[in-house]
Amino acid sequence: MSRQYANVIIDIVHTAVDRVFQYEIPEELWEELSVGMKVRVPFGKGNRLRDGYIIGFTDKTDYDPLKIKRIAEVCRDGIPIEGQLIQLAAWMKERYGSTMIQALKTVLPVKRKMKTAEKKLLVRKITEDECRELLSVYRRKKQKARVRFLEALSEDEVLPYEMVVQKLRVSSASFRLFLEQGICSLETEAALRNPIHGMERNESRVTLNGEQSQAVDGLWDVWNGDRCPSLLYGITGSGKTEVYMELIRRVIREGKQAIVLIPEIALTWQTVMRFYRQFGDRVSIVNSRLSAGEKSDQLERARRGKIDIMIGPRSALFTPFPDLGLIIIDEEHETAYKSETVPRYHAVETAIERCRLAGAMVVLGSATPSAASYYKAQNGEYHYFQMKTRAREASSLPSVEIIDLRMELKEGNRGIFSRRLVTLMKETLDRGEQILLFLNRRGYAGFVSCRSCGEAVKCPHCDVSLKVHRDGTLKCHYCGFEMPLPRKCPSCGSPYIAGFGTGTQKVEAMVRAMFPEAGVLRMDMDTTSRKGGHDAILSAFADGKADILIGTQMIVKGHDFPRVTLVGILAADLSLYSGGYEAGERTFELITQAAGRAGRDVLPGHVVIQSYAPDNYSVEAAASQDYEGFYWHEILYRKLLRYPPVCKMLSLLITSKEEERAEKMAGRVKELAEAEDRDGILELIGPAKAAVSRINDVYRYMLYVKCEEEEPLLAFKRQVEEMDWDRQVLYQFDLE
Repeated sequence: MSRQYANVIIDIVHTAVDRVFQYEIPEELWEELSVGMKVRVPFGKGNRLRDGYIIGFTDKTDYDPLKIKRIAEVCRDGIPIEGQLIQLAAWMKERYGSTMIQALKTVLPVKRKMKTAEKKLLVRKITEDECRELLSVYRRKKQKARVRFLEALSEDEVLPYEMVVQKLRVSSASFRLFLEQGICSLETEAALRNPIHGMERNESRVTLNGEQSQAVDGLWDVWNGDRCPSLLYGITGSGKTEVYMELIRRVIREGKQAIVLIPEIALTWQTVMRFYRQFGDRVSIVNSRLSAGEKSDQLERARRGKIDIMIGPRSALFTPFPDLGLIIIDEEHETAYKSETVPRYHAVETAIERCRLAGAMVVLGSATPSAASYYKAQNGEYHYFQMKTRAREASSLPSVEIIDLRMELKEGNRGIFSRRLVTLMKETLDRGEQILLFLNRRGYAGFVSCRSCGEAVKCPHCDVSLKVHRDGTLKCHYCGFEMPLPRKCPSCGSPYIAGFGTGTQKVEAMVRAMFPEAGVLRMDMDTTSRKGGHDAILSAFADGKADILIGTQMIVKGHDFPRVTLVGILAADLSLYSGGYEAGERTFELITQAAGRAGRDVLPGHVVIQSYAPDNYSVEAAASQDYEGFYWHEILYRKLLRYPPVCKMLSLLITSKEEERAEKMAGRVKELAEAEDRDGILELIGPAKAAVSRINDVYRYMLYVKCEEEEPLLAFKRQVEEMDWDRQVLYQFDLE
């Protein structure tokens, strides 16, 4: 039998993940080894035994086989957290189509050389009784500074140096004698930074209502049972966070840790504040706004067991907790959980796989569950729990009205504010209450719609909006269909057909002109680009320092402002024209989440939805908070056109600096699919130019492949990876 080799990474925690070493596998270990296992291998000129982790196997080697060293032994003390994460990386490589190194760099917290902060400590070296005897001596001598120091030292064996000098007001000269006599010692330890220190702790627990208690008990039964993924559907304001905290509290009592994923950094401020009040310093955060040193410290605190809960966006999923028990994904429907870089992993799918490896459980929470998650809950793949009333007894769902912007146009109002919304804004400000103005700009770019009838120009083959190009044509980026840009609406003949050009800055200027006495804050990418920008704006609004908050989707996700009684949703239907099959779902989610910000406390709430398509099922269902009604309409549409989650879909992005090369390779992939699909189970769409067909002079083509089952798509992906690729052409996969 030929030789077998293992690809090994050395000391994964301490070195950059950029080099793989090959080792021969002794014949007696062939059946024992697996990806993620920890092994001892000879390394370097002295062949000193070092720890390493197996990331893959091969029967071929890139080096002279006679010079390759052998694995010395297997570490049989269980797979450590690094091994689990390596197994997860291997799964991501297979599913999402990246290299192993790309997957490893995503999941493994790599330590970089950086200056480590140090903390000075004064450590008692005598017994407590001896310290008290010495204390009585200095009391008689009336040396007050040394008395204060010895009083503190008799109570605590270890005292922070800064606390002694600043709080106790004891100078170094006062305790130098004690250091010389060996009564105490001055020591240092690495100080791991805590980015959320200084918050106020409040351990009073909220009394759960009947629905919340029922959800917690049901989820706890799952945790103690099969630990299959669970979906928690709760309307806005139903108290899902309280359910999360009680469930986490029980998991921590079992000696386990928890990860809480949130879709955006903007949600960190309120989420962390609520968790910190309950769990104190056992909570931390990790996100892209932390410095490299701060992020490294938080991951190290998790590894050492210094914290029990990590909160953050997608990347927090890879926190190296040694005894992970629970992953909660709040607002699980959000597209932010999908990575835009290779590997293009989905946090929900990846969290489920991580929990499978760790023996933990995933809880998905949302007021607007994704169609994919609800579909799995309906089919029994997920456990399902629901909460349909608001947590606060005095709180009720807001009243909602839809304003038809087509009628506003007919009656001479060409502005972005309906007359009804302006009236309600004035009344709200007169009462001293607050207003949220949500500008739905998701997916606005590149489509055209009619302001008279509300219709967008769509592809006749794919039922998605066509995108306008600079040459004046409209194109479908699923199948390649194109047509000239019409001068009049194809549906009603109106000349009022155009794109949308209003931004948050323009809205802010108009609001300030209409209500010059009102305090106005704007929250978008420009105002939150600096570190702490999100927290500063949200805390200022929460403290009542402004009356009106204007923003894009980042202001409608999970925030709780008791004095907000009016929410105005401007151009609610823009996301209907995003050009993707999920456009209706995205619209329903955004409107529902925005509407849910109003009337969350005792003050009644009101929501105004401005739309050019007021009779669209997504808009109507969101206005009535009717998730089930929306879902059954949406899933029927997916069944008719064979879109996920009813059908699996693999998308392939092909890029090159030379358009001809990209187009040619896309054609070859299509030919491969047609040749290999002998049973006719694959449905091909494209290839066609991507929605953004060129970025930085790199041309982009898309090919979609649908199938009822997932495995044929994964098999096709592997065939594509084994093709003889033009070296000037790159590709990446996305599986839905």
